[in-house]
Amino acid sequence: MRRTIDRLQAARREDRGFTLIELLIVIIILGILAAIVVFSVRGITDRGDESACKTEIRTVETAYEAAVAQNGGTPTLATLIADGFLRDTPEYVTGVNATTVTMAAGAPCAP
Repeated sequence: MRRTIDRLQAARREDRGFTLIELLIVIIILGILAAIVVFSVRGITDRGDESACKTEIRTVETAYEAAVAQNGGTPTLATLIADGFLRDTPEYVTGVNATTVTMAAGAPCAP
């Protein structure tokens, strides 16, 4: 029994833990990995905004075509919303007619 206790005490004395240098190296590596992730995620959100803008253009064009087919005439965005062809005012589209979709200033995509 005494030998087991002596071995445990000797093992505890030899167990030193991490040095300051080892901890600093781990912190630096984690910082580098975090920086890589931040720059990668920024590109993903930019592509998401552009995709949302293109989808909105297609949605407004489809709503315009449906309104013309159902009611005739040349509907405006307000008419498309009032008649239920669009739910809300589009974020990137400011106007629509038979040939073009007018984009808001600073929209992340072009028609």
